[in-house]
Amino acid sequence: MLKEPIPDIVSELTFTTSRSSGPGGQNVNKVETKVEVKFDIINSNVLSPYQKSKLVTELGSKLIQETTISVTSQEKRTQLQNKENAIKKLYIILEEALMEDKERIPTKPSSESINNRLKSKKKESEQKKYRGNLKGMLDNDG
Repeated sequence: MLKEPIPDIVSELTFTTSRSSGPGGQNVNKVETKVEVKFDIINSNVLSPYQKSKLVTELGSKLIQETTISVTSQEKRTQLQNKENAIKKLYIILEEALMEDKERIPTKPSSESINNRLKSKKKESEQKKYRGNLKGMLDNDG
């Protein structure tokens, strides 16, 4: 569950295009359909300080220049479709990073599991008791 909704960040995105290796037929060599979207988290005017710090810590290894996230798309045939796809990917990444983890509620082990653990410990202890030295066997048998 998100603590705060993600505001509209489209105005703060930077787009670059290049030739794609994806689908496009003869257009592959002529038209720049691959789209790269960059978003500078720290310099954003629409994100709250909490969202900025959470994103930087959660996305640490995915960031370039320590504060910018980059997403590319080249699956579609047109630049517009790839642009929309890249924006969707970016929003998914941001939502997952801002997702609050559920707090774990600790539970107690059941009485059956406690008894099973103690039985297995006792059984293993009995097995190990008679290993190795003959003296230990003679002392117990009496």
